[in-house]
This record gives sequence, C-alpha cells and structure tokens, in this order.
Amino acid sequence: MIIAVKEKEEVPPEAVDAEEENDDVEEDGVEEVNPAGGEGKKKKKKKKSKKKKAQQSEPPRVGLSKLFPDGNYPEGELQEYKDDNAWRTTSEEMRYNERMAMEDPETTYANIRRAGEVHRQVRKYARAHIKPGMMMTEIAEMIEDGTRALVEENGLESGVGFPTGLSLNNCAAHYTPNAGDTIVLQQGDVMKVDFGVHVKGRIIDSAFTMTFDHTYDRLLEAVKAATDTGIREAGIDVRLGELGAAIQETMESYEVEVKGKVYPVKPIENLSGHSINRYQIHGGKSVMLVENDDPTKMEEGEYFAIETFGSTGRGRVVESGECSHYARILDAPHVPLRLNSAKSLLNTINKSFGTLPFCRRYLDRVGETKYLLALNHLVAQGIVQDYPPLCDQRGAMTAQFEHTILLRPTRKEVVSRGGDY
Repeated sequence: MIIAVKEKEEVPPEAVDAEEENDDVEEDGVEEVNPAGGEGKKKKKKKKSKKKKAQQSEPPRVGLSKLFPDGNYPEGELQEYKDDNAWRTTSEEMRYNERMAMEDPETTYANIRRAGEVHRQVRKYARAHIKPGMMMTEIAEMIEDGTRALVEENGLESGVGFPTGLSLNNCAAHYTPNAGDTIVLQQGDVMKVDFGVHVKGRIIDSAFTMTFDHTYDRLLEAVKAATDTGIREAGIDVRLGELGAAIQETMESYEVEVKGKVYPVKPIENLSGHSINRYQIHGGKSVMLVENDDPTKMEEGEYFAIETFGSTGRGRVVESGECSHYARILDAPHVPLRLNSAKSLLNTINKSFGTLPFCRRYLDRVGETKYLLALNHLVAQGIVQDYPPLCDQRGAMTAQFEHTILLRPTRKEVVSRGGDY
C-alpha cells in the first residue's frame, strides 16, 4: 500500500500449536499402605501433559488466532484525555458508552486490536531484519507475507490494509516496487516504511523511518517527536487546525547538520494525517502538519492516523515517478466502460480489494496480466484514483512516523502501539 504468488510457507517447528502437548513430567512422593501389612512405598504419579502456549515463529507466520485463542487481543497504549475532557476517564456514563461500543459488532474494538497486534509483531521483525543490500521487492514481500499470515488473510474479511510504502530519501510517500523493480537499499538511504493491516475493514495505518548511519538521526528524532505531540494533543473536540499548529511547533524546533551545513527541519505542508473509516483509508478529515484555520473537531468514536512528515528540503512535495498505488473511488459515478478488459479488471478490483488501496504487484498476485491499458482507462473515467510517488526537491531527505489512535469515550487508545512490542 507481489510479483509472483509465493507458496504457503510451513510453520517452523518452534511454532507450537496451542493444542500440542508437552512432555514435562511431575513426580510426587505418596505414602501408600500395603493392605497385606507390608511397608509403605512411594508411587510415582502418572505423566501429566501440559498445554504449551503457542509462540510466534521467525519469520512471523503463526496466525493470531493460535496465539490468542480466546479472541482477547491486547489493548494499545492508553492515554488520558486532557483539560476539559479529563472527566471522561471516571464518568460512569462514558464507561457505559464504551461497554456498548465494545459489544457492538460494527464498532467492536476487537477487530482494530487484532490488526494492531499483527502490525506490532510484523513491524518488530521488519525493523530487526531490514538491512542495506536488500531489494525493495524483497523488503515489501517480507512485510506483506508476514502480515497475511498473522492476520490470516481471508478475502475482504482480513488482510493487507494498503500497499507497503518504502519511499526513499527525498520521496516521502506512495512508492512501492512494481514488477521488475531493481532498486536496492543503500547504506546512506533514509527509508519510510508505511504498511497497513485490516480486520473487517478496521485499518491500522502505522509507519516508521529507517536509516543506517547517524547523519539524519536528528531528522528522525524531530518527526517522531512531532508525531508524539500530535498523539498527545489529539482528543475529542480538539480542532484540527490547532492540532496542526502543535505538530508544526515541535518539528520546527529541530535542526539537522549535514557535512557542516545546518538545515532546519520543515513539516511537509501538503501532506497530512487523516481520519479512517471502514474500508476507507482516508475518512474525510485531515490533520495538517502546519497551523491552519480548519475548525473541524475530532469526535468520539473516530479513528485517526496521526502521521507527520519532515524534510530538510522545501517542505512541499510534488508527484514524481512511476505510479504504483491505486484505489477504487468510494463514490465514483456509474460510467459505461467501452473496454471489455476494463470491465473485467474492475470486477477483479471490486472482488479482491473493494475500496482498499492496491498496487500493481497485487494485481499480478491475483493473476491479472497486461492490465495497464485497462487500469489507465479506469483512472481516466474517474472510477479508480492513481497515487503517484510524492517527492520533495532532489537532494532533500524526508522522514515519517505514524500511529493509529482510537478516540474511545473514556480515553485515547494508540492501537498501533503498546502490548509487548
């Protein structure tokens, strides 16, 4: 948000199913009287079999239903509301509203928490194993294979939330490798890793940035701090324009020194965080990264992707390079299609992705071939939106950090953070 469909990988031996027995033996001395008057003797208890808790494999391939067979997935990081909303934490009415939300199958938190736990486990593995010298396609497939296995991909019920973004250096967003891509990760690269997971349309959208020398550590620090500010200041009834001002203030307090020259860290003014709806990654509300006059308020029960982008360049991106990202437009008009190939491709998109974003590798994966003409026709007809890579000026470096938050009635839950990861 794969070139060939990979064969299903076997779960390594260390990934033990929850039902598998353990051969641990307990022995205990028990005095037993011989009914014939003989001396008492100790008798060994029979072997007791214990159920061994399932563990995640490496690479991660064990589905979460085996790790959490009761269906109770870990909460994300909890943060209290501030100021005028502090009362919500202890309000009996708000607690009741929260219980009702958790029981409602349409708004239940279990789905978003399951997606969040998948993201945390895959993210942990990716951060430990991505290294210079790897091809972009190899990195993307490593992340997506893990995501599909852990979320136990099942059509539109659960799966990848959007294509894995691996944007490099001055490219801030919307790059993922197409088939035949030969780009290799270099030691001096700054790479944004942005991937998503969904369960029943509840999407986790979370990203981090990797660099392999220390030149741009302060850039990463600035953007991470700005994201943390956005999460901390977000809340019910918070105005989006004011939230943007807080993010901007934090990010602009940092500088980066590169080869003796000092660069201010600038928020990328035409990128933003956003609300998230079911099966819709951009839900209609935008969290800009700079101060603005948007009076729109965050509301109870909403999901938001708090994501910030910083740059050593001009702090503004333009479309540049070969497109890989696409999504069917939610409210696209009904347009008669002249090309039979476009009709067929649209059927595939509806069946495989619905309104979730996809990329050309995903079309390859479901068996589509020679589809570019049809895909471009769907874009031209306003049925599918294309999302080309977004880049700052050449020579600039950009970074991104992002988490998904849920505005519960009683507190904020950072559902992509927390747990054991």
